[in-house]
Amino acid sequence: MTDTSTNTSAKEARVPEARDTGSSSGGQGGKSRDLVTSSGRTSIADHVVAKVAGMAAREVGGVYEMGGGAARAFGAVRDRMPGGGGTTSTVARGVSVEVGERQTAVDIQLVVEYGVSIPDLAGAVRRNVITGIERMTGLEVTEVNISVDDIHLPDDDSGDDESAEPRVQ
Repeated sequence: MTDTSTNTSAKEARVPEARDTGSSSGGQGGKSRDLVTSSGRTSIADHVVAKVAGMAAREVGGVYEMGGGAARAFGAVRDRMPGGGGTTSTVARGVSVEVGERQTAVDIQLVVEYGVSIPDLAGAVRRNVITGIERMTGLEVTEVNISVDDIHLPDDDSGDDESAEPRVQ
């Protein structure tokens, strides 16, 4: 368990734990949503929170794809290999999270559709990710950092078509 203490201290720098005030926070209809109670502790794995964030981000119109250039390229190769991918591996692509006992911080890399207002899209993604994570996990989201790594142009799809006639003979 000494290994986890070094992990925890790194996370505390970015995800400060909520102070225990003795009251239930974020409850719906009087139900407690605390993950640490006198009856026990509920821990949520980082990859679970990353998947929730990834799904919430993809729901917003104007998000073309998730992940930076290298992550997308590696993911595309992995997805084409038999048994190498599928939807479960791509859900969290472009998402990294730090999860504490009560709070989480999220970093998201996006490719946006051309013509979409990036500040408006970032705000919508941020709201959807915060709502999704807090509703599904009960964790407080301290920050959602969004990095727009590329923009998808309408004619970009034609360049991927292998049946297209070559430009040079």
